[in-house]
Amino acid sequence: MRIRTPPGTVRWHRAVRILVRLQRAPAPARPSRPAQVRALVAVLDEAVAAQTPADAAVAACGEPGPVSSGTARSCGQQSITLHRLRTRLQDLELTDPDLLQARAHAARLLAFDLWMLRESLNLAFTLRPDPRTEAVRLRLNGLGRHADDLRHLRDGLRAEAG
Repeated sequence: MRIRTPPGTVRWHRAVRILVRLQRAPAPARPSRPAQVRALVAVLDEAVAAQTPADAAVAACGEPGPVSSGTARSCGQQSITLHRLRTRLQDLELTDPDLLQARAHAARLLAFDLWMLRESLNLAFTLRPDPRTEAVRLRLNGLGRHADDLRHLRDGLRAEAG
C-alpha cells in the first residue's frame, strides 16, 4: 500500500531545509570604524574635488552678458557628477552613529550644491528675462559657504582617519 503525502508537503519540507541552511550562514562582517572613515573620506575627497568645476560653472552663469551654451553643458555635467557622488555617499555601509550623522550632513551639502547648479541655470536661461531676475543672476559668484563646510567636514574626518 502506498502512502500519499498531502499536497504542499514537499514544498513545506523544501522551505524548511532552505531556512535551516540560511540560519547556518555566517552574517557578513561589518566594516571596522577606521575602514568606514576611510571610505567616507574617499567619497568626500572626490566631492570636494568636484566642487571646483561646479563652483566655476555657477560663477559662469553669473557673468555679465549672454551666457554660452558651453556653460549650460558644464552645469549639466557637474550636476551629474555631484548627483552620482551623493548616491555613492548614501550607499556607503556605515554603522557608527556619528559617521551616519556626518554622511547625512555631507549629503545635505551636496544637495545644496545641486540646487545651486539648477537655480543658476534657471536664472541664466530664463524664458522671461526681467531686470529683477538679471540682477539676481549677476550676483551669482559660486557655491559659497556650503562648499567650505563640505571641505571642513572632509578635513575633520581625514584628521580622524590619520
